[in-house]
Amino acid sequence: MSRAFTRFGFGCEHEVAFLNPAGHFADHANTSFAEVAAIIARLPVYDDDIEQLVNGKSGIKRKRWYLEGQRRFSPDGQFIDFRPKGIEIRTTIHPTIQGAINELRMSFTLLMQHTRDIGFVPALTSFHPYKDTFFPDPPMNAFEQGLYNKSPEMRSSAITMLTYGPDLNISCPELTPEEVLDRGRKLTFYSPYIVPFSFSSPFFQGRPWGGLSIRTLKRTGMRPATLVFVEHTHELIDSDPSLTQLARLPREVGRIEFKACDSSADFSLYASLLALLKGLLIDETLEGRMTVPDPGMHQLAARSGFQHPEIEEGARAVVRAATIALERVADPDVSLLARLHEQVQRKITPAHELLRLYEDIGSIEEALRIAGASTG
Repeated sequence: MSRAFTRFGFGCEHEVAFLNPAGHFADHANTSFAEVAAIIARLPVYDDDIEQLVNGKSGIKRKRWYLEGQRRFSPDGQFIDFRPKGIEIRTTIHPTIQGAINELRMSFTLLMQHTRDIGFVPALTSFHPYKDTFFPDPPMNAFEQGLYNKSPEMRSSAITMLTYGPDLNISCPELTPEEVLDRGRKLTFYSPYIVPFSFSSPFFQGRPWGGLSIRTLKRTGMRPATLVFVEHTHELIDSDPSLTQLARLPREVGRIEFKACDSSADFSLYASLLALLKGLLIDETLEGRMTVPDPGMHQLAARSGFQHPEIEEGARAVVRAATIALERVADPDVSLLARLHEQVQRKITPAHELLRLYEDIGSIEEALRIAGASTG
């Protein structure tokens, strides 16, 4: 792209996993809809958010905080129940990365005021540390089967009941729809080299599984790395998983959602990742493009992270390209990339700290609790 562009909008969606009052990992089997809904009920509504945040038809998405899980419907299509897995926090749109991160921190702090006093504490993980499958109970009826077969993402929604991760959102109002789609393909191609910075799911079926991100290993191929929100149906691209989705609000048009990262216990890492994505959108040197994620490369990253020479080389390339691009436009967010440089240099991910805690303590729950306590 020959012309310069420097105007962006930033937002973040962050899924919070919990340990319940008994100290067990909270999920749909041991935590009720009513328990989690009572937490959401205590939190405020901001009237001005209606133009920026999608309000779901079931009444679940009314606030900056909402229940994450699976909706259940009667045979005639009435919403009747919900299987919770956690709580999602979403920010409004900000012109700066720091503005979005500051709002996320504020919302997280407010959420914690209403969860800790009833015994729910945050846990850092990006995949259920004990369960490897999710089956709806009772089985889906005909209406639900039709609903969950409407798109590739709906068909693979069962995996989301086991996973936790952020959506890192960037809007580029100065780009044409074709240019935004091109950038979505670019982030999809370079995703295997971006995601290791966030890896935080080294536990599976109650033990370390030998890699760094079971979330990446299991979800890639079924779920998108990037989603681009378009205004018109003729702009949709037919792919599985999807690369494009119709915008539900005017403010969503032109948004790029990067969806492949693991959850972070440190929101400043989200700031660094947003700066990396921003630099890659500005960059004109990296030529890779892909409509759907490469499962093999993601699984290679999931197992070895920066220890694998090809993943390390790719990570160095994307950080270098983003750094040069941000420096070229004198963007102060280039300073946020310093921690990513260090991670590649040391070949470490957040999963390494989780594994260290587990080795010291011998308890997955305690390792997740200690790591989760540093969130914000």
